[in-house]
Amino acid sequence: MIFSAPERFIPAAKDAEISSSKAFWFLFKKNELLVFASSVNRLEVPYIKDPSDIAISIVARQCIGHYDGKPCYTAEVPDSTQKNDDFIWSGLRSLYGKLDDDLFAISGRAYQIADWYRNHQFCGRCGERNKLQDGERCLICPSCSLPHYPKIAPAIMVMIKKGQEFLLARSHHFIPGMYSALAGFAEPGETLEQTVHREVHEEVGIRVKNIRYFASQPWPFPHSLMIAFHADYASGEINIDPNEIEDAGWFSATKLPERLPGPISISRKLIIDTLRRLKSV
Repeated sequence: MIFSAPERFIPAAKDAEISSSKAFWFLFKKNELLVFASSVNRLEVPYIKDPSDIAISIVARQCIGHYDGKPCYTAEVPDSTQKNDDFIWSGLRSLYGKLDDDLFAISGRAYQIADWYRNHQFCGRCGERNKLQDGERCLICPSCSLPHYPKIAPAIMVMIKKGQEFLLARSHHFIPGMYSALAGFAEPGETLEQTVHREVHEEVGIRVKNIRYFASQPWPFPHSLMIAFHADYASGEINIDPNEIEDAGWFSATKLPERLPGPISISRKLIIDTLRRLKSV
């Protein structure tokens, strides 16, 4: 699954041993990753001893693990870092298919950790500057000892089937013509199944039944965990919440929207799986 850790990657929060060996460096300027062009339509993550080797200064380095036995680090670079013809700054979405698949997946983890560090420099309780906890992915307040762990926001996605049709909707921020499965964030005190029931009813006014787990996907835009489900239509008519979505409707294998979500998303895989199931009936 895109963005999930590849088998050859071993996560870690602490350097086993600081050495002068080369490492994969995932360097972020806000939400853009530094990459090198190795060939036409192919890009690479820097595999170097230190960012200073390419004249890059960093704000903070964090070990995120080892890939094929090689250290992997993520770091933020200052906003004032100048452009350089030797490398490219790019958002993660546009790197799909241009980076090695494993390194693309690791870059999602690297971005979430760098983004968490950037946004939690100070304690939310007392305002003291936080410090990285040794050997653990945690920022700790030296004054009041409040821990700050990386934020992960669980969100459901659900494909609702009604006979040979399935429900898709479009958000106000979608590109023109694109529809996707319904999705929404879990709220405190909810099970994921309760989130499915609530989100579906809030967004399109119908009820569902027979909720079945499909798959999950880390989604680093910026820090979600998408948990996808299949469900069956139970009752009601489509009545959209215009504050949440722009349109919704029943589609089929012979009646698809103009555009589907991109291939890196679990929503695209959920739709393809639904089409496969309908074809096998």
